[in-house]
Amino acid sequence: MKLILAVLPEKAAMLASDQLVAQGYRVTHLASTGGFLRRGNTTLLIGAEDDQVEIVLRLLREARHQIRGDLGGIAIVLNVTGFERF
Repeated sequence: MKLILAVLPEKAAMLASDQLVAQGYRVTHLASTGGFLRRGNTTLLIGAEDDQVEIVLRLLREARHQIRGDLGGIAIVLNVTGFERF
């Protein structure tokens, strides 16, 4: 399992989130600020199986490209060896 941390401009993050949720992914939003001109960003936390990572990254890229005039985003893919619900 992987945890994908995606930092996107707010508009792109909302679009990406809507598309991911529509395909059955669970997404957590965190407001964040940083980067060039301290623009508002949103950090998305997305859990995905190993074979779903490329699909998630494609959806993130597509959402980013649909929003013009904003700065780019970044995605970090982390291995998850386990998790606990409480």
